Amino acid sequence: MSAVDAADEPVADDELPHGVGPWEGPWPDDPRYDPELLEHGDRRNVVDEYRYWRREAIVADLDKRRHTFHVAIENWQHDFNIGSVVRTANAFLAAEVHIVGRRRWNRRGAMVTDRYQHIRHHTDLAALAAWAHERDLPVIGIDNLPGAVPLETFDLPVAGVLLFGQEGPGLSGEAREHVDVCLSIAQFGSTRSINAGAAAAIAMHAWIRQHAT
Repeated sequence: MSAVDAADEPVADDELPHGVGPWEGPWPDDPRYDPELLEHGDRRNVVDEYRYWRREAIVADLDKRRHTFHVAIENWQHDFNIGSVVRTANAFLAAEVHIVGRRRWNRRGAMVTDRYQHIRHHTDLAALAAWAHERDLPVIGIDNLPGAVPLETFDLPVAGVLLFGQEGPGLSGEAREHVDVCLSIAQFGSTRSINAGAAAAIAMHAWIRQHAT
């Protein structure tokens, strides 16, 4: 197995350093709980509220309160930041994460959160834009490009798609043709751009500050 193929493999639950041991006392009479986890303990990367719950029960509970923003990221070069973006999207409860380009992506950075996050694949930017516009969702590019509107002063829509490019080149030329607006993140140092995973976290949190209750 090559290094790239190995990176496609998700992190196993038993690789994670946190969790709880077997359930102590009488088992709960609740179908949301997983008998195997109750017996052996729960080492998953989940908040305490979901300890010992079945994965399907966790996803169903999250689906009741997901936010209305989507996150999309281009995947042409097997970007190692995609897993980090998925993990952050899960933390901020994004509606979906959209992978544009290559179907395979590096899952290790997601730290198993992709099991609880809805992920959709699009073959290219035109397909993503068509999907979004059919649902009246504006596509908002995030990149420090000439003419970009500062994220700090922009009123993000309640529902929309935040689109990020690859680490290094940023949004591709095709992506720039399909966005409804491009936003920049204020920087004050010497670097031209910040890490794609960090940019995604900043943009998602900007939406949270404006719209999350």
